[in-house]
Amino acid sequence: MKNVVLIGFMGTGKTSTGRALAQRLGRAFVDLDRMIEEEAGRSIPEIFASEGEAAFRALEREAVRRTAKRRALVISTGGGTVKDAANVALLKENGAIICLTASVDVVLARTAHVGDRPVLDAKDAGDRRQAVADLMAERRELYDVADYSVDTSDLSPLQVVDDIAAYLKREGVFRA
Repeated sequence: MKNVVLIGFMGTGKTSTGRALAQRLGRAFVDLDRMIEEEAGRSIPEIFASEGEAAFRALEREAVRRTAKRRALVISTGGGTVKDAANVALLKENGAIICLTASVDVVLARTAHVGDRPVLDAKDAGDRRQAVADLMAERRELYDVADYSVDTSDLSPLQVVDDIAAYLKREGVFRA
């Protein structure tokens, strides 16, 4: 059975939706960011601070390589996972790619806690809004690899799960 891979910008609900979707589908859930943190023995902000983004992306690439080989998973990726074309190719090989989106204001509200988002944490409130808008615009085309997209701005995680499950069933990816 194919994996269901959730991609999208930070704060769009990949983790909360992923957990609920895995439960709905009776599949195991893998959060790539949590996996990397557990294996590295430190948080993503700590990895960014001590080794930089390139080191984090190398750990991410390895986690994608190992996880994409498995079957029947719901996989939540980090917001920047799609920046690496090799990651996308591996995830697409054995997975239905679902992109979660949200408005800039919703992303700002969901990512307001400083300390969890190294790409945004150095920004003050005004710069943070611009940084989110700029990064979303920069990554928009990267998310076009998705087989299906859901705007989570005004939906609960369970409504997002219903939408994805209906898509998977409608498209015959598998019974959902």
